[in-house]
This record gives sequence, C-alpha cells and structure tokens, in this order.
Amino acid sequence: MLFASNGTKFYIGRVIADPGRDVLAGDFDDPEWVKVGETENLGTVGDTAAEITFDGIDANRTKRLKGTRNAGTMEVICGLDYSDAGQLACLAAEKTLHDYAFRLVFNDAPVGGTPSERMFIAKVASAVEATDAANNVLKLNISLWVNSNSVKINAAPGGG
Repeated sequence: MLFASNGTKFYIGRVIADPGRDVLAGDFDDPEWVKVGETENLGTVGDTAAEITFDGIDANRTKRLKGTRNAGTMEVICGLDYSDAGQLACLAAEKTLHDYAFRLVFNDAPVGGTPSERMFIAKVASAVEATDAANNVLKLNISLWVNSNSVKINAAPGGG
C-alpha cells in the first residue's frame, strides 16, 4: 500500500558505537530520542554496493561483482529554528567525531497499530545555514554520513 511522506518524524539519539556488524533494532533501545523539528526534506537512506569489474579478454565481456556496501549521505533540510532541541542536537553532534543513532518514523500506521520505522548510525558531517533567495525560509542543511545498514521495522496492526 502506498502512503505519503508527509507526517514522517525524524529523530536524533545518543552517541552509539559501531558494533562491527549490521545493526539490529535492539541496538537502538534508547528512550532519549529527540525529534528534529521543521523538517522539509529527509533525503535518502539505504545501501549501494561498490562495483568491481573484470574485463575478460577471452570472453570479450566485462564481469561485474558487488563490493563493499555504502549507505551514502542523507541530506536533511529543515526550516532553521534555534529553539528546536533536535536541530540543536544535530548542531552539537556536528562538532564531535562520534556516530549517533538516527530514526525515521513514517506516517503509515494502520488504525490502532504502529508505524514503520528506519533506524541507522551516522556521523553529522555538516550542519550549515542556507539563506536561499528572497521569499524563502532560512534553512538548516544537515548532511549525515550513514555508517550502517538501515534497520527496517514494518507497520503493524493493532492488538485488538
């Protein structure tokens, strides 16, 4: 079933160490999620494999293999709000060397149920202000270097 992106919530969590394996939902058990407000665009998140090629002379064909996985950079755009705790947390995280937990909660919960979620680990690579052109809202552009897989939790029906 299709659902709209509006209503999606974006959170920053605590500093989290890379466990050296794909992360699991249990790695994100933390009541300290802080909602990042005034989000306009949440970008993309997910793995892409590096391409490894081999040009076989006798086969006259390039063979392609999958290499390491790269979750890329998630570009988040917010309306600048210095009173927003989540934006302030992202600004503070940019000044550190640490990875942080991040969470997306979609607006797709069935009646009485729970919504889909995505959780991942990332470094805040940048948090810069953008003034754009006249008749625009000042923006905070946040770049996240995603350093893990994205844990997918599906929407679930209510228990009734």
